[in-house]
Amino acid sequence: MPRSDDTGKWGEREAEKHLRHKGYRILGRRVRVAGRDEIDLVARDRDVLVFVEVKTRASERYGRPISAVDRRKRQVTSRAAVRYIRKLKTPDVMFRFDVVEVVGTPESPDTTIRHIEEAYPLDRRYMI
Repeated sequence: MPRSDDTGKWGEREAEKHLRHKGYRILGRRVRVAGRDEIDLVARDRDVLVFVEVKTRASERYGRPISAVDRRKRQVTSRAAVRYIRKLKTPDVMFRFDVVEVVGTPESPDTTIRHIEEAYPLDRRYMI
């Protein structure tokens, strides 16, 4: 039985392959901005900067993976994204938050990947 951390890393790799296949350019993986704030994937979709939260589950027995992207997770990701953008030399950038759901395990023959664009807005307390 794989450890959940290993499954999570596998899911992030699957999500990255899926986004690359769609034409996204991956700029970073597990990007730490400050302290414990981490962004799973930072990508470019043409001229849009995309902050991607990857949620991996072995099954959907207890609901869709996106349900784990709760208010607290959106706040943390918003804060990390604002800090990331502030470090850019051109902070006037369009950006959005996407979620990639990966349902399966490294051993399962069938894996479902869903890409939800614009999954949630920037938390209003972190407006740029």
